[in-house]
Amino acid sequence: MFFDPVPKNIESRKMKIGFLFPGQGAQSIGMGKDLYEKYEEVRNVYDKVEEWTGVDIAKITFEGKEEELNETKNTQLAILTMSLGILELLKQKGINAEALAGLSLGEYTALIHSGAITFEEGVKLVQKRGEYMQTLVPEGEWLMAAIMGMEEEQVIEVCQKVTKGFVVPANFNTTGQIVISGEKLAVEEAEIIAKEMGAKKVRILKTAGPFHTEKLSRASNRLREELEKFAIHDFKIPVIKNLDGTVYNKEDDVKDILAKHIISPVKFSKSLETMLEMGIETFIEIGPGKTLSGFVKRLKTDKDITILNINNVESFDVFWDGVKKHR
Repeated sequence: MFFDPVPKNIESRKMKIGFLFPGQGAQSIGMGKDLYEKYEEVRNVYDKVEEWTGVDIAKITFEGKEEELNETKNTQLAILTMSLGILELLKQKGINAEALAGLSLGEYTALIHSGAITFEEGVKLVQKRGEYMQTLVPEGEWLMAAIMGMEEEQVIEVCQKVTKGFVVPANFNTTGQIVISGEKLAVEEAEIIAKEMGAKKVRILKTAGPFHTEKLSRASNRLREELEKFAIHDFKIPVIKNLDGTVYNKEDDVKDILAKHIISPVKFSKSLETMLEMGIETFIEIGPGKTLSGFVKRLKTDKDITILNINNVESFDVFWDGVKKHR
């Protein structure tokens, strides 16, 4: 496994590329601003999102307060918009992927890029998804936390030992990193138990609800109703689904899967393993942060793979310069 900001053989060997799209928690004030200011293609994406949603997501992302950006309805739209803006730059340069995967919200970015959902309808769906996940949450205080250094069975055991409320595994991110979700007191108790059982670290996440648990059943039902208004089209690029880590196929009920998506654990580690099995050699994380790149880095594999990030002007320019040199 190796890491290189300049993909030296991305063109000369026609390495198989996989795009990865981040989910909620990767946001930060100012993300994407330099891309927006430099590239007309990116500005056009932000303008379209504002036109279709009535939300000035550029202003919220670039000039707003952190508390406002961290509201689920804004976070999801902001991350999606930034990722789609970068994708537009890559499309203009003729950079394509052989497989797509996204973490939670990121799966919608993948579905839009694959052509399964149109740009406009995908944006409108994510707006509704964020609203439902923010407003249709049971009363109470909720937390999500990442547990590092434990196996899946151990984290399940941690949650089973909790006595102060509801908490379950929610995101199986990568080797040795699993996210739990639930009531605040229960998550805090799980943190203590996990450390007693040998966890290396427990980190509270920037999220605002019991995502990917049964507690979002109302949001899931409302999203299911919304999904019925939209069409699902043929996939132009394979997309790996969070639900079970396998590639969407023609028999899949995409709308049912997306409705279940927000009440089911995310199997992202399995998604990455599937990409490796498909022969993906270059993983490019597209959007804010480098979280997914870290997940790939922790995978247990003997394959030589390249991990890249495109999240600002500098990283895009370095990437493109590297491609041009080896074409």
